[in-house]
Amino acid sequence: MMKAGVYLKLLFLAVVLGGALYGWFEKQVTATGKTGPGEIVVQIEKGSSLRSVAQKLSSAGVIGNPVLFEIEARLTGNTGALKAGEYRFSKDSSIRSAVQKLARGETLLHSVTVPEGLTIFEIAELLEKNGLADSAEFVKAGRDKGLIDHYRIPADSLEGYLFPETYMFRKGVPEKEIANTMTKLFFEKVKKLPPSSTENRDELHKMVTMASLVEKETSVAKERKLVASVFYNRLKRKMLLQCDPTVIYSLPDFDGNITKKDLLNKSPYNTYVHRGLPPGPIANPGFLSLLAVAEPADTKYLYFVAKKENGEHHFSLTLAEHNRAVRKYQLKRRRR
Repeated sequence: MMKAGVYLKLLFLAVVLGGALYGWFEKQVTATGKTGPGEIVVQIEKGSSLRSVAQKLSSAGVIGNPVLFEIEARLTGNTGALKAGEYRFSKDSSIRSAVQKLARGETLLHSVTVPEGLTIFEIAELLEKNGLADSAEFVKAGRDKGLIDHYRIPADSLEGYLFPETYMFRKGVPEKEIANTMTKLFFEKVKKLPPSSTENRDELHKMVTMASLVEKETSVAKERKLVASVFYNRLKRKMLLQCDPTVIYSLPDFDGNITKKDLLNKSPYNTYVHRGLPPGPIANPGFLSLLAVAEPADTKYLYFVAKKENGEHHFSLTLAEHNRAVRKYQLKRRRR
């Protein structure tokens, strides 16, 4: 039988070797890279195995030893916690920091600015251009009944409720989540409008529809309340709104010029044919247009026409005055 002294020597040797191995491992997984300064963007696909992730990071130059990456992930209990997505790594990343970044899901955020006045289709194209969504899928998400019902919107689309703002999204985020984020922000913003209550969704829908007309008619902030007053005054008199942007919205293939035929098309959105507001928003208005509709100017104006290249308008009380303004500003512009 082996003597107790021999056991102790072997145990001591095992402890020393184990400690040395642990020290070596710690040094390897905490050491920073040696490829120099800079950053590397790596896309981790959904469903990737731990080994494939390790190999991809190694091939990209983020880590030096894929085997040690696997061991570190297993020892820390993160084998199934590494999240898919787009990541930005420093070239001086250690194996341990890379594992922790993937486990926390610190995926890369992309900024996208949605301007005021875009339609749901234009927003979809913008998101696709920025690599954040499939345009068809986003439009589909904008018509998702569950999402529409969640916000109690009396329509079959989120058109008008996708709030214009600068957003930060991760690549791969579902289109429905993007649409929900934008709609959620809309309802947070309208709480700041007078009156603050948005419980009556039918009235809110009319307000958003009117705001979309204002948004499309003028980009001049000081004019928004004046434009809103014109539309309200025409509604009170049961006059046709005759809003050109509603005609454009009703045309599937608008080529940039409104024709007489276009003005006579039977779409419910054509306010040259149908009295009152169109059935829903024709764009997604910003806060200033929503505020203008909530607090329109107190005027008796019934008409307006663009007068300068900067987008400003001339407002008129009578048709005769309006016709004179049209001749003055529109014909002058055509001569140019």
